[in-house]
Amino acid sequence: MKITRSFFLFIITILLFSQTGSAQNNVYIQILGIAQDGGYPHLGCKKQCCTMAWANDSLKKNVVSFALVDSSVNKWWLFEATPDIKEQLQLFKNSTGGKYNYLPDGILLTHAHIGHYTGLMELGREVMNAKEVPVYVLPKFKTFLETNGPWSQLVSLKNIVINSLSENVPLALSTNIQIETFTVPHRDEFSETAGFKIGTTNKKYLFIPDIDKWQKWNKNIIDEVKSVDIALLDATFYDNTELPNRKMEDVPHPMVKETMALFKNESTAVKAKIYFIHFNHTNPTLWNKEAQNNFHKTGFKMAKQGERL
Repeated sequence: MKITRSFFLFIITILLFSQTGSAQNNVYIQILGIAQDGGYPHLGCKKQCCTMAWANDSLKKNVVSFALVDSSVNKWWLFEATPDIKEQLQLFKNSTGGKYNYLPDGILLTHAHIGHYTGLMELGREVMNAKEVPVYVLPKFKTFLETNGPWSQLVSLKNIVINSLSENVPLALSTNIQIETFTVPHRDEFSETAGFKIGTTNKKYLFIPDIDKWQKWNKNIIDEVKSVDIALLDATFYDNTELPNRKMEDVPHPMVKETMALFKNESTAVKAKIYFIHFNHTNPTLWNKEAQNNFHKTGFKMAKQGERL
């Protein structure tokens, strides 16, 4: 049988397209938590926002975290080591049928506030006694972990190996994934506060769970959202009425209403890129059905625990 040159080229094109499509489908993120550092329900909360979740386990939400997966190399990375890390590792294992290693191939952390790094303690000898789990942090955070207990013990016992990230310097996690780390203004008592831009074979993601205000940042959040496919953005508070007994200036965050106002003149497609995450228990869009219904009409989205993006 004679194979023509055009037929041969057609076969090669089909194979290349198939491989490209396969590579694209191999990389995704899975949301493992959407709540602020205290989780949902919140310790000591007796208000309406939490009473439902205390009575109904199905309403509970883990602290903000997600898995970044590259199935082509059978690896995954965890973003944030939260107080709920036990439940989150099990959630990932169950949802993927145990296909991947139980512990991630690396953990990337944004900053040293309790909801974002204290899950590292579970890797110590009192629990997992893990062996050299790579942890990626910016330089000030690295020094903090190396020189303050109990984190320094994780380092000395080689439960974790700390890798220093460099701001605006790309890091290749695999042939299909590249990470860019940047800093944002936040309450930096013990470390810098990082955000991440994740480039994969078919999607670009932006992750900023904590920032003081968009106007304090040296970048334009509208431009940054436009440059990616999916943006996971700080949704700690919906508005400034949620903490009547505290000064909101002490815990600055961009209110969800403020973020939506910034994007009000943008297209529906741009708004749809934004998935709000890191919800405080007081944020009504986390627990109030009417507030959720009104929110969905705006064109923006809420990250959902367990979903793949």
